[in-house]
Amino acid sequence: MKSIIYFLKQIHAYSGKIVYINLFAMAGIGLLDGVAILLLVPLISMSGIVNMNVGEIPILSSLNFFHTIPPSIGLPLILGIYVFIVIGQNILKRQLNVKNTMIQQGFLRYMRVETYTSLLHANWQFFVKNRKSDLINILTGEIARSAVGAYSVLQFISSIAFSFVQIGLAFILSPAITTFVLLCGLVLLFFNRKFLKRSLDLGSRNYEIGKEFLGGITDQVNGIKDVKSNTLEQSRLKWFDSVTKKMEAEQVEYTRLKSTSQLYYKVASAVLIAIFIYIAVMMFNAQAAQLMLIIVVFSRLWPTVAGIQSSLEQIATTIPSFRAVKALQHDCKISREFEMEVNEEMKPLSINQSIQCRQVSFRYDQKVNSSYALKDINVVIPANEMTAFVGRSGAGKSTLIDILMGLNQPEKGQVLIDDVPLTKEKLLSLRRAISYVPQDPFLFNTTIRENLVLVKADASEEQIWEALEFSSAAEFVQKLPDGLDTLIGDRGIKLSGGERQRLVLARAILREPSILVLDEATSALDTENEAKIQQALDRLKGKMTIIVIAHRLSTIRNADKVVVLEEGEIIQQGGFAQLSNEKKKMFSNLLRNQLEAIH
Repeated sequence: MKSIIYFLKQIHAYSGKIVYINLFAMAGIGLLDGVAILLLVPLISMSGIVNMNVGEIPILSSLNFFHTIPPSIGLPLILGIYVFIVIGQNILKRQLNVKNTMIQQGFLRYMRVETYTSLLHANWQFFVKNRKSDLINILTGEIARSAVGAYSVLQFISSIAFSFVQIGLAFILSPAITTFVLLCGLVLLFFNRKFLKRSLDLGSRNYEIGKEFLGGITDQVNGIKDVKSNTLEQSRLKWFDSVTKKMEAEQVEYTRLKSTSQLYYKVASAVLIAIFIYIAVMMFNAQAAQLMLIIVVFSRLWPTVAGIQSSLEQIATTIPSFRAVKALQHDCKISREFEMEVNEEMKPLSINQSIQCRQVSFRYDQKVNSSYALKDINVVIPANEMTAFVGRSGAGKSTLIDILMGLNQPEKGQVLIDDVPLTKEKLLSLRRAISYVPQDPFLFNTTIRENLVLVKADASEEQIWEALEFSSAAEFVQKLPDGLDTLIGDRGIKLSGGERQRLVLARAILREPSILVLDEATSALDTENEAKIQQALDRLKGKMTIIVIAHRLSTIRNADKVVVLEEGEIIQQGGFAQLSNEKKKMFSNLLRNQLEAIH
């Protein structure tokens, strides 16, 4: 019941009064259905088949006036009223179904937008801690299941409203018989509560299997090159066969559970109707009209009660999905990066003097006694110069870059921009000033043009080609059949690694940033194109602040400053030539090893 209330609160937050309008509409349908049932008495009486004595039932005695009307007029009149009521009832049902579907689909969109918005505003640490396929599973699968649960809640409420009206009519006709039937129904609900528990367990298993399935599929599609090159097809097929068997078993179990509960209800309804007819005749001395109407009322009511049980089971199976969606929204709000709403007109942060790290330390997990990824980092990055960070893998280079871009926040120490501490309020302005080129370039499955103008929607054709020329990408783009309008596939799969990297670099330049961050951005380029990029970067010196993570030390020969990291600490910093001459130290060792590898 708590889960139904929780669902209702969420639906109310989205739709407001519409839920209550639907509730009254269903009550109206129940009322019209009751009136139609009552009209059966004068219809049968006028037919002359059975003499219906209705004098002792107040609600039926009011229909006696039909007997004063000649059958030639009265029968068409009653039939006309009956047809009018049925038409009205079905029009209401149609409107109700449409409204419920509108609420369900609207609620689905509302949940999707709210969840996706929360996700986009979460900080970088949130994405580091959570598996991306789990987030995709919630966005694509669990939200849809939650919307099905919301629709089931609407169906449940509608059925309850209809049932109350029908039960009220039955009470007016015979309180004693109705009380007896309701007690039998409550006993039946009590014994069938096990179906709800099993439905809840089934929903939890479905959620876990769905998460496992999507996670595995995502990993294997992303790593399909490794799968094929290492001939892992058979082991992956074995995994796929196993997980899909689990999914098949769960769906069969759900059908078995639902059909069993419905079977119990249908059998029980037949038995109860037989019992209460016997008792009504033998113990309560029910009159023919009274008995017939109660039979009709409860024959209409039992399918509704069975529908209530079905809705409850459906709700129970979707509760784990709904909880997962709300938990994700909650976690995203706790991890919200910016307190204020993102303002598209916010100006980029200007840097006139330097970016500085002062006593910066950082751990990825502060709750356990984990080692520091960065320890007491003190470094000054001069404005409009090129600063390079080098070191072995795992030295802390990328972690430091993430802190400089405001993706991670220092556990200790400060980042300063022109001697002013970088606060959360300034993070968005800092990001607006940065263009980032990662080692593994990311492109969307669309055209080259659309990939470029993402960062600058009003970019002219001339500006686009200037950026492509800068990144040595113009030549290969011109050779493509559709030029800028060439579709490049998922993550740019139709292009080579070097071509992808050059396009991402062109996109970064098109943004006209004041800070350009290159995370081993020339690693996939050949020597000739790398030399061209180096010349272009040299032209940018003095115009923007360039921060480079370099694996190839040859690419940073013209850097104004080189910072060497080892195990999260700065062990050397200075000019390229200066560090090269410091024999028996880290930088000269790295340089010597690379030269030996080349030769």
